Amino acid sequence: MGENEAVISAEEAARRAALPEAARRALEEADARKKADAALPRNESGGPKGVEPTRYGDWERKGITYDF
Repeated sequence: MGENEAVISAEEAARRAALPEAARRALEEADARKKADAALPRNESGGPKGVEPTRYGDWERKGITYDF
C-alpha cells in the first residue's frame, strides 16, 4: 500500500487488497489529500467564514460570484 498503511484498520486493509489496482491507487490518493487537508490551519484570522470562497476558481461574497 503506502505510507497510509498504518492508519487504516486490518479489516479495511483486507478490503482494499481485494480491489483492483486502479481503485487502490485512487484510495491512496484520496488518503493523501485528506492528510494534506488535515495539515492546513483551520482558524484563519480575519478570513471568510465557512467553505473556501475560491473553491471553484471564483470568489464568492454574500452570494455574488466574482470571476477572476
